[in-house]
Amino acid sequence: MWLSVLFFLLSIIPSVLVIVWIMKRKKEDLEYKKSCKSALIRGLICVLPILALSAVLYIVSRILKATALQSVNILVYKAIYTFIVLAFAEEYVKFFSFKGLLKKRAINYSWADVVAFMVIIGTAFGLVEDIPYAIGATPVIMLVRGFTMGHLGYGFMMGWFYGKKLYTGKKRYGVLAFVLPFLLHGLYDFSLTPELLEWNDNIAFLGVALAATDLVLLALMIRFFIKARKKEHYNIDLSVMFKA
Repeated sequence: MWLSVLFFLLSIIPSVLVIVWIMKRKKEDLEYKKSCKSALIRGLICVLPILALSAVLYIVSRILKATALQSVNILVYKAIYTFIVLAFAEEYVKFFSFKGLLKKRAINYSWADVVAFMVIIGTAFGLVEDIPYAIGATPVIMLVRGFTMGHLGYGFMMGWFYGKKLYTGKKRYGVLAFVLPFLLHGLYDFSLTPELLEWNDNIAFLGVALAATDLVLLALMIRFFIKARKKEHYNIDLSVMFKA
């Protein structure tokens, strides 16, 4: 048991380091720090509305399976379940919480700040989600989840595209801010479905590829914040452009 606890603590170190690093990127800006703390709290408690929404969607999916989807292929049903009940519920609640933060504290936001808040929300939620997944998991699985940080990557995509929407005024980037993380998240969950692997175990490469994609997104996130120190368009005030 104690060995499992040790590996779990090791697995959350990357997420904690990312959150601390982002929160310290503007040491003298008190409003930024307040918004980061708000993002952290929102990310940690996101699990509550997600559980409620997931429960509703699960009940709906079971009713549909017993009626309209009664004769549907099990893989089709699993795709619906992973994309809608799991991925949609989680990404929708995080996106809703993220936009709520911007509305509540809509002052002096830059593109980089928008990305920072969403990354913190996603990473914080991932920390909470890792707790039940750690129960009974092997040390390798815990470390893989801890170091790939899928929700960080989804949060980076969501924040980057939403920041671009505010910067350019083009609504299509706001759509992409939700759709791309949702699809990537759903595909990742579906790739780990036991029924899919039983159907064709060669599909296992998809989960590995998506885990590698999470590492690429982590690298892009780090690169973004390094570039943001010098790129003016990442640092101009976008709060006047914010619209619900």
